[in-house]
Amino acid sequence: MPFEPGEVVAPSDPRIVLEGQWGHQPGVAVTVNSGSRISFSYAGERLQLLFDTDGLTVAPHLWITLDAGEPELHVIDEPVVELSAPDGRHQVTVAVKDVNEHANRWNPPFECAVVFAGLVLDARSVLRLSGRPSGPRLEFYGDSITQGVRSLSTHPESEGADGTTSYAYLTAQAFGATSYQVGFGSQGISKPGNGEVPAGVDSFGWNFAGSPAERVEPSEVVVINLGVNDPTLEIDEYAGYVRRVRAAYPETTIVSLTPFNGKHAETIQAAVKSLDDPNLVCIDSTGWITEDDCTDLVHPTVAGHAKIAEHLVAELEKHTTLRRRG
Repeated sequence: MPFEPGEVVAPSDPRIVLEGQWGHQPGVAVTVNSGSRISFSYAGERLQLLFDTDGLTVAPHLWITLDAGEPELHVIDEPVVELSAPDGRHQVTVAVKDVNEHANRWNPPFECAVVFAGLVLDARSVLRLSGRPSGPRLEFYGDSITQGVRSLSTHPESEGADGTTSYAYLTAQAFGATSYQVGFGSQGISKPGNGEVPAGVDSFGWNFAGSPAERVEPSEVVVINLGVNDPTLEIDEYAGYVRRVRAAYPETTIVSLTPFNGKHAETIQAAVKSLDDPNLVCIDSTGWITEDDCTDLVHPTVAGHAKIAEHLVAELEKHTTLRRRG
C-alpha cells in the first residue's frame, strides 16, 4: 500500500522530545554529537522521519528503536526513513550512534551532522504527546572516549564508533537522566579537535559555530573529562576552562575527571585545588581501566566503558545528590 501523507510535524513540535546538544536552524534541529536522542509516540501504523542530507559528504549513523524491539542501524544517506508497525500505539527512540569525527561538523555547511527535519505521518496515524524527561540533567564534556570512538572495533570511522556505548551515555541511563553528551575526537582543553572543532575552552557553550547552547534549566552535574589530548597542560589553562563552566552554571556541581591513563592528573588536581570552589570535585579515575579494556590500547571497548560507568556512578553518588535509578 503506498504511503498516504497526512500531518507534517516540525522538529520544534512539543510532541517530539529532543535530548542532548541540539541547535536550531530554520525548519530543522541539528546535532553534531553522538549520544543525542529523538523520541516520540504515535498511534497508527506508518510514518516517515525526515532528514536534510544536502551537502553531507559523510552519512551519520543512527540507532532507531520501535517499541521494545532491538535497535536498528540506519546510515542516513537519504532524506527519508519510513517506519511501519501493526496498528496501535508505538514509541520511537532515535539515538545518534555516531557523527563522524573526521568530517567538518562544526562550521556550517557541515560535512557530517544529524539534521532532523521532522516527521510526516500517514493519513491514519496521529502523533501523541509524550511525557517530558523528569529525571536529573547531566552534562559531559570530553574527547573521543566520551564520543564513543572505536568502542566497537578499531575501525577509525563511524563503523567502529557508538556514542550509546559511551560511559557518559551509560552513566546518564543509570540515573534516569537527560544527558548533554559532548565529545569531540582529539580535542583537549587548549587543543582543537578533529572535524574543525575548536579547543575545549572555545567550544564550550556552543552547539556548533554560530549556535549558542541554551539550557531551559541548569544541569545538576557537569562532568569534565578533557586533557588527555593536550601535549602540555598548565594549571592556569585547566582552571580557566573550569571558570568558563562555572560562569555558565553558578550553582551546578562540577566534576573534574582525570584522564583514565593518568595523564596530567597532578596538574588537574592542582588546578581544582587552586580554584577553592566548594561545589567543584576532582575524581581521580587513574586505573579504572587498563589497556586490556581498550580496542586499541587507548579507546575503551563496550565492556571498558561499562567499567568506567560503574566507577563513575559510584563516585557521583558519593560526591553529589545524584542517586541511581531503582
